[in-house]
Amino acid sequence: MSTGTPTRRLAARIDAATPDHRDRAIDGLRALALLAVPAGHWMLGGFRLDADGLHNASPLSTFGGFAPVSWVLQMLGVFFLVGGFASVLSYRRRPATTAAWLGGRLARLGRPVLAVTAVWAVLLMALSALGVPEGTLRTGATLVVQPLWFVGVYTVVTALTPLCVRLARTLGGWAALPLLGAVAVVDFLRYGPYAESAPGWLGVLNLLPGWLFAYQLGVSWGEGRIGRRGARLLLAGGTALFAVLLLVFHYPASMVGVPGEARTNSHPPSLLVVALAAAQSGAAILLRDRIARLLSRPLLWAPVVVVNLSAMTILCWHQSAMLAAAVPAASAGASVTGLTTAPDTVGWILARVAWLPVFAGLLALIARYTRRFEAPWRTGARAARACRALAALLAAGFAVFALGLA
Repeated sequence: MSTGTPTRRLAARIDAATPDHRDRAIDGLRALALLAVPAGHWMLGGFRLDADGLHNASPLSTFGGFAPVSWVLQMLGVFFLVGGFASVLSYRRRPATTAAWLGGRLARLGRPVLAVTAVWAVLLMALSALGVPEGTLRTGATLVVQPLWFVGVYTVVTALTPLCVRLARTLGGWAALPLLGAVAVVDFLRYGPYAESAPGWLGVLNLLPGWLFAYQLGVSWGEGRIGRRGARLLLAGGTALFAVLLLVFHYPASMVGVPGEARTNSHPPSLLVVALAAAQSGAAILLRDRIARLLSRPLLWAPVVVVNLSAMTILCWHQSAMLAAAVPAASAGASVTGLTTAPDTVGWILARVAWLPVFAGLLALIARYTRRFEAPWRTGARAARACRALAALLAAGFAVFALGLA
């Protein structure tokens, strides 16, 4: 951010408008984890272009040694941690019933998802009419859906907040341990001596406990049941488990899926993801006070506020920003390094780094018009119902196409 006088004045106004009770460290951690999502998708995802259009590819298929980059960019454990912490604070201050509290939080998650899928349903029809190949359309739909699974899982764990609070008050930080155990059992059945007889759907059982683990830690933290001693245990234990799983049990090193690989850590989450989440959670709790002191500076705090106010917009639309650059180039048949060429050279990596500011600028432009979808739709009752019905119909059509049902 520029240090010019207008910027300083704006940052000072944002700082002055921040309520005293606002936990700046939690907001800072959320913003960091959120920005890691587009950074990871933009840097660890790519395309290859053929006669059928764009297809997903990954530099990790060629450069396996870059897998540790995914350890840094996979920060969903931190996101769920601070989500659990923030939910506790919100749950305590709920003005009405638990059902009303849940309804409000779920509506804030659902509106942007409904909007992005409805808009993309229209875009797919328009692009198809313009002659864009079906391969490109399906790749685009896949990328738009890719981050939305998170919203579905986050919706479920948010609905479990009252139960998580009761468990935290009873068991403290240890309430998350059975969730780790559940993931370990499923992984043993998937990858152990009985793996050949395990059904293919077994890994789906890890979806809820794998991500609820960090959320439960956040709830326990928000309830004051995890202190610095517990944080050190999480950091040390998570790091040790992570190392053992990599070096002894030979888990895949990448925290994201790699095309062509038989195993993945992320979809659904494996025990390696849980170990990383434990280590990250311990580090986040230990660094909380230091982060809070840093964010007391207006120039550092202002970007955090902007990111948090646009959280769902960033999550839902960041893949669209990359597609906004790649689809026109692919449709023109252009072979652009770092954009439409296969991610299998060092030159691609250098070019992709140069493309990151372009993607960020496109996302900012898109967000200017789409952030309104995060707010309640303020129209007349009849018009609101009609808009919601149309958006739902378009979103359903998009889902059918994206999931390969059409």
